[in-house]
Amino acid sequence: MSAADGDRVARVLVADDQAVVREGIVMLLGLLPGIEVVGSARDGEEAVALTSELGPDVVLMDLRMPRCDGVEATRRIRDRHPGTEVVVLTTYADDDSLFPALRAGARGYLTKDAGGEEIERAVRDVIDGRAGLSPAVQRRLLERLIDRDGRDGRAERDGGDGGDGWGDRDDRGDRDGWGDPNTRGEPSVTGGGLGTRPGASGGSSGPGVDGLTERETEVLVLVADGLSNPEIAGRLRISTATVKTHINNLFAKTGVRDRVQAVRYAYQHGLVRAPGRRVT
Repeated sequence: MSAADGDRVARVLVADDQAVVREGIVMLLGLLPGIEVVGSARDGEEAVALTSELGPDVVLMDLRMPRCDGVEATRRIRDRHPGTEVVVLTTYADDDSLFPALRAGARGYLTKDAGGEEIERAVRDVIDGRAGLSPAVQRRLLERLIDRDGRDGRAERDGGDGGDGWGDRDDRGDRDGWGDPNTRGEPSVTGGGLGTRPGASGGSSGPGVDGLTERETEVLVLVADGLSNPEIAGRLRISTATVKTHINNLFAKTGVRDRVQAVRYAYQHGLVRAPGRRVT
């Protein structure tokens, strides 16, 4: 993503209570041609106020801050400024941090070990209507979906509903795209990928489904395993550019729009039994 590539420059606000971290993120983003930092906030209250004043495209939001934490700030920003997206950038990737942030309206979630390229990609993804999630977060979402599907199956046999309350609707309905109002507790990402329950495709098809080549299938499995493009390139001994080509091809063939949907596709079609474990 860059202005030279024809994409408009993304206006970003950074919110983090630690001055050294905040200034470091601002400095890092300042080196990226596709991003303009329009301001920085020391806590959630200031993030909400500066969003009203500056109208950024994206807020990079820390979670654990004084006065108003990142979850509450995200909720206020999404309620008051639906044109501004939120990407969480935090040290924490546990369920108690991840899922409340997504429920509050965050469309992206990264940990602070993310590099500039990953942050830039997440910013552009959420602006373009996709989910901006790190590979580790993608895997955690898939694990939760698999666990939930197992509970649903057991509950159906036992006559219960199997719900755990995650992803339940609140009074804002499905505005943020993470919960289908017709499917309690199922997160959905733009398009059909995560909005469909496991197995809804009618069963496993195995490698070669939808015309995927053997190499494209290998790349898809590694995406499902949570590997980044450079890691996939190293594993398969090919260039990062070649990995991107394979990913673009398999996205086109399978109809998925982002890596989250690709992970779910791999699970649905029997290419992986569980996150990180290939079917053999």
